[in-house]
Amino acid sequence: MKVNMHEAKSQLSRLARLAREGEDVVICNSGRPWVRLTPYRESVEPRQPGGLEGQIVIGPDFDDDDDEIIAAFEDSPIFPSAD
Repeated sequence: MKVNMHEAKSQLSRLARLAREGEDVVICNSGRPWVRLTPYRESVEPRQPGGLEGQIVIGPDFDDDDDEIIAAFEDSPIFPSAD
């Protein structure tokens, strides 16, 4: 179901009930889809961090200073001189 913004403002309770009952409610702005109204659902399972072990590799020089990058920042005209 697509409704315009004005209708959504005046009938939010009805639209929320329909969304909770499974209706796909899309609110349009100037005739173009703008937002989708979806019911709130409690998260059933807590997020488990990780899962990419062995797939991401950090180079041994990751923490090394790069003089070229440091010079680009320090000598940039964005930063005023320290005089």
